[in-house]
Amino acid sequence: MTLMSVDRLLDKHPIISDQVSAGELRVLLLELENILRVGASGNVVEFGCYVGTTSLFIRRLLDIYNFIGEFHVYDSFTGLPEKTDPDIGAVGTQFKAGELNASRKILMQNFKKASLKPPVIHKGWFADFMTSSSPENICFAFFDGDFYESIRDSFRVCSGRFQGKATIIVDDYANEALPGVAKAVDEWLQTNRDVVANFRVEKSLAILHLV
Repeated sequence: MTLMSVDRLLDKHPIISDQVSAGELRVLLLELENILRVGASGNVVEFGCYVGTTSLFIRRLLDIYNFIGEFHVYDSFTGLPEKTDPDIGAVGTQFKAGELNASRKILMQNFKKASLKPPVIHKGWFADFMTSSSPENICFAFFDGDFYESIRDSFRVCSGRFQGKATIIVDDYANEALPGVAKAVDEWLQTNRDVVANFRVEKSLAILHLV
């Protein structure tokens, strides 16, 4: 399996929603593959899955590498929560409470249609999850909560659960229409610099490599 395998995976399977671009998905999968290629163990989490576009591709890549850890996804399955003040920006008015509503049933149907093993599913608002809701030894995390509080809570729920050299990817960090995302990430970085080996932004994604 080489890095070019990600491109073949993207060529073979459709992207089933417009909430992630092929370029963003490629960046995410290459980061995951970097971990899998060195035989990483542990568990994978995704906060905010919608209909399962990224979830399906993550599962496919995990299967290719015979990954034996668990894959957990978290979503309200009732759409987005209310925006708070940090989410109000001068650019655009994207996303309101209740938008991006996709049921747990739809997610399961998409996994069944793709003949893939479904993830461990956690239904609820991120604010209501405790640290005990996340698995230990997280080696890869994808946070796609769109709003300040959702990203802040994603970090909180996973607090103390990341293993050494884990990777965290946060969607919409560079999206001016969703300023709360960058604020939540920057606040987390301010108090966790000692555990971050590298931070960069690619496409709209914030990519954090932990020590």
